[in-house]
Formats: sequence, structure tokens, C-alpha cells
Amino acid sequence: MSDEPSQSPSQTPRKNWLDRLSHLFQGEPKDRHELVGMIQDAEERDVIDEETKEMIEGVLEIAELRVRDIMIPRSQMVTIRRNQAVETFLPIIIESAHSRFPVINEDKDHVEGILLAKDLLQFAVGLTDEPFSFDKVLRPAVVVPESKRVDRLLKEFQQQRYHMAIVVDEFGGVSGLVTIEDILELIVGEIEDEYDAGGDEQEQIRRVSKSVFAVHGLTPIEEFNDYFDTTFSDEEVDTVGGLVMHAFGHLPKKGEAVTLAGFTFKVVHADRRRLLQLQVKIPQTHEADGENLDD
Repeated sequence: MSDEPSQSPSQTPRKNWLDRLSHLFQGEPKDRHELVGMIQDAEERDVIDEETKEMIEGVLEIAELRVRDIMIPRSQMVTIRRNQAVETFLPIIIESAHSRFPVINEDKDHVEGILLAKDLLQFAVGLTDEPFSFDKVLRPAVVVPESKRVDRLLKEFQQQRYHMAIVVDEFGGVSGLVTIEDILELIVGEIEDEYDAGGDEQEQIRRVSKSVFAVHGLTPIEEFNDYFDTTFSDEEVDTVGGLVMHAFGHLPKKGEAVTLAGFTFKVVHADRRRLLQLQVKIPQTHEADGENLDD
């Protein structure tokens, strides 16, 4: 007789979505196409929800991608020069609102390390009497080839605990950069950061600095026009994200930018269907205009 206590039906652990999905598969899928079909069928039969289905598809997608497919191109890298004084590169940090910056010497092919914005705090708030020096705060730059598989890079990000890598081409020249957030967003969708409204759905437009604003992609064009005193047409599209996508003529990737009527729209977050978050830099002529633009 077994010494193990019997379990009543009410005590039986509830199967999670992965257990239920595994029971759906009668034998192994023959190929990726058949696996995707099974996942879609599972969602249609309410075995898993839509968000779970998209997450599984995202995992499958990164297994086929190379770093070159998701990197931020060299031309769109926000960098700091090693010979810059703090007062000259601090506005760059504030306006971009990024947390990590490649530090270069002669040009973008000569990356000397990574500067974390948080490492400047000790100098800004008087926690140290020592003058600022890159030697004290610069962190090593991790370099990866364009051809590296994205799933393998994600594993390295996790194991080695770094968040940004510099991407180089076959000749050793810098072709861009990639972050762990770029990869995770392919799997789980938008990740809220310093640009996001922090859960306040009513805050579609938020000021980041004097001339830079965070704008949700679903902000109605009419609301954008009222806020910035602009006259963008809403005849063909209804939202700011739709306006920007129409200007590109395709679904742009994170980091791409376009200028409309003097306003520069940069893509901060996008999924496989729409633009989610934009950084908007307003022209100088608007910086002093309108009640909404004044602090």
C-alpha cells in the first residue's frame, strides 16, 4: 500500500496553459509551419489566449532572426564623445532619455565603452568631490557580429548580465547596436520605460524636455493638433501612429524617424502591426507657443 496521500479532485493542481497546449499536440509537429498552425488552432479553441499565442510566435520568430535584423542602425545610434565635457553631453542624455550610451573616440567605429546615465548621479548630486572622468565610470563594450542568432544573444544577455551590445560587420566596422529590450519586445510586445505614461491611459502626450515629448501612437490627430496647435489632416488616418506610418509608407522599426511640418517623429516602440510609442521633437518656432507647451 502506498504511503503517499491520495489527492481529491479538488486538490489536483490546475494545469497551466503550457500543460494544456502539450496535450493538444497529438505527436510532434512535422515542421515549423505545422507547429504554428497548431498554436493558432489552440488559440481559436481557447486553450491559450491571444497574448500567449503571440508570445509563442515571438519565441519562434527570434530563432530565425539574426542581429542585423533587429539592431538599431549606426546612423541612429546616440553616442557621446570621450572628449566632451559633461555640460555638453548632458542635454543629449536628457533629450534621448536612454539609460546607456556608447562612448566613442574618433568616430562610431571607435567605441571605447558604455556610459550608464545612473553613473553620473554621484557627480550631479555631490556624492563625490572628485571631478568627472570617463575613466571612473566607463564600462566595457560587448561586441557581437551582425550574423549572430538573436536567440543565442538573448541567452548571453541573461548569462553574462549585460544589456547592450555593439554590432560589427564582417570587416570589423560598427554597423549598429542591440539591447536586451529589443529582443524581449519581439516576444512579449511593448515594454514600458521612461517614455511611457506609467499606466495613466489618459496621458497620451507627456513632456520629456523643453522640445521633446512622448506621444502614444493611438493619440487622435485632433488631440495632437489641439495640443501643439498644428493642422495635420485626419481624413485618411485617425491617430498619430497612423499619420507617421502613412508618411513612411511602411511599418517602421524602432529608431526610425521622419520629419513632418518641422516635427520630428521617432519610433520608440512598435509591434508587428502598429506604432505604440513615439518621441516627438518640436520645431524651435513652437517651443514658446501655446499654453500646453509651457511648464
